[in-house]
Amino acid sequence: MASAAEAAPAAPALPLRRTRADAGLWGWLVTTDHKRIGILYTVLGLLGLVEGGVLAVLIRLQLARPGQHLLVGDAYNAVVTMHGVIMIFFAATPILWGMLNYVIPLMIGARDVAFPRLNMFTFWLTLAGAVLLNLSWFLGGAPSAGWYAYVPLSTAFARGIGMDAYAVSLLIAQAGSAMTALNLLVTIVALRAPGMTWMKVPPLAWFTLGSMALVITAGLPFMVGLLSILFARWFGVGVYTPSQGGDVTLWLNLFWMFGHPEVYILALPAMGMITEVLATFSRKPVFGYGSMVAAVIAGVVPLSWIVWAHHFYVAGLSASANVAFSATTELISIPMAVIPFVWIGTLWGGDLRFTTPMRYAVAALFLFLIGGLTGLVNGNSAEDRLINATYWIVAHFHVVILGMIVPGILAGLVYWWPKATGRLLSEPLGAATFWVLAVGILLTFVPQFLLGLDGMPRRIYTYVPGLGWHGMNFLSTAGALIMALGVVLYVLNLAWSLLGGARAPADPWDGRSLEWTTPSPVPAYNFARLPLVEAREPLWHAKLHNRPVPEAPEDLDPGREGHLIHMHSPSAMPLLSAVGVFVAGYGAMLHSLPLVGIGGAVLALGTLGWALEDAWGYFLAVGAD
Repeated sequence: MASAAEAAPAAPALPLRRTRADAGLWGWLVTTDHKRIGILYTVLGLLGLVEGGVLAVLIRLQLARPGQHLLVGDAYNAVVTMHGVIMIFFAATPILWGMLNYVIPLMIGARDVAFPRLNMFTFWLTLAGAVLLNLSWFLGGAPSAGWYAYVPLSTAFARGIGMDAYAVSLLIAQAGSAMTALNLLVTIVALRAPGMTWMKVPPLAWFTLGSMALVITAGLPFMVGLLSILFARWFGVGVYTPSQGGDVTLWLNLFWMFGHPEVYILALPAMGMITEVLATFSRKPVFGYGSMVAAVIAGVVPLSWIVWAHHFYVAGLSASANVAFSATTELISIPMAVIPFVWIGTLWGGDLRFTTPMRYAVAALFLFLIGGLTGLVNGNSAEDRLINATYWIVAHFHVVILGMIVPGILAGLVYWWPKATGRLLSEPLGAATFWVLAVGILLTFVPQFLLGLDGMPRRIYTYVPGLGWHGMNFLSTAGALIMALGVVLYVLNLAWSLLGGARAPADPWDGRSLEWTTPSPVPAYNFARLPLVEAREPLWHAKLHNRPVPEAPEDLDPGREGHLIHMHSPSAMPLLSAVGVFVAGYGAMLHSLPLVGIGGAVLALGTLGWALEDAWGYFLAVGAD
């Protein structure tokens, strides 16, 4: 078989047609390069992961023994709420958006995403939402009604700025996620390399399509719900108040119509990353590719829309409604079960190489089975009545998130790290980090399953001695501290790589897809010439035939202009527009109409400049000629 260097020679440095420089700090602020934007997203998500992790350790320290006073009452509620919101919306989501932004255009043979400036705008919106939420710590108190913000706790009984910050920040961040989803959808549909038919699309791109469709459709009810909470808090609108003709269960439906698909929004890209890693390090094609695509697109995505009410069987739904949602919950387990069988089939008979990404991917398969099987128990409405308010639910949710989504992210981050940075990570330190994290995850959440079966309620900040919960809580806290050590080791490995890691070749893993045909790190234009895709795994196919991936003819490469490659110019307009959104959001949190007006004016100025800058650049170019 041809070596990676023979199959994927480094692309020549070619001039780019740009109208502004993008060097230095200013270049990062105004970039429209999907790779830089992906890096910014990932850094933001890692910072969120650290903050959310610190809050998680505080929670576990409070519960390690009965009668602790580290976090009491509303302080505990605020820490729990912020932990959930940050981990879901400002840690896992930005990391995934960053990795997808970086990898998807490369995998499908594109030079950028479909809407480069919109891409940067969505990052600034996510950052604005994260900053606004964290400002609540210093402006009168963080939100404390839980990440699910149940009414009337989040409306009539929530005082101060906390719940306003919750609703405003998540509205802004969710708007950014919706635009990111639209951008990635259009990119996959419209910008695939010549020859890449739908049955040649990489698995990660299929999983991303399903996830992005859910972001758009499931995010809309949530945004409507957030607006209604703000209207209820600001103007006394009684949409959730029975005495005014409202209904408290309306929020349950609006939130969980998003909240349950959100699990799949995060899980599907992580599962796609696991699939790519397993195929590479098994050295064989993905087993059951067609079945996997059908399971995701025709099974998981549509069914995830009709299971949301299993989160509130105990809210007084009719027996027929509970039965219906029990049935759909059990039904979605069928297409979801296809995916671990695809993974097992890919591993079976493969030439396995247990690198650090492979360890995370195999661990995700094991923990996914635990999370999935416990989910079948929760889906039964009769059994759910017994365990809904216990630590069993906490354990199940976290095993799904930390047992599958987080290992998928960690596997993908290590897998594509050399491509993004041009540096290799330490394999011994990576292996040690994996085992520390694996022990920490199991030691944290297995005791919580047992606590739930023993009747320990969730959402409590203390408990009395003599209930038999002390030992399991102590073990769970020890596991959380071990996980924290694992995160520290992971970050140290990243830092070591950047400071002194070995140079990465173009194809350090003996990869199978198009991103490994580009130099490490990837040049601004991705591909000197667009590739011509002849097989589902184009690089692997080229290696089998001992030749490089063929190039597309010039008439199928619209980005080239003679010897130049046209790339979108950097733009300050997305940043200016996002500053307007931030100021308006800050004003909304403070109930300040002047600030809202100033923010709106800045946003209008930014969007006007956005609309006109292409025409302005054209006239400048004509004048220069």
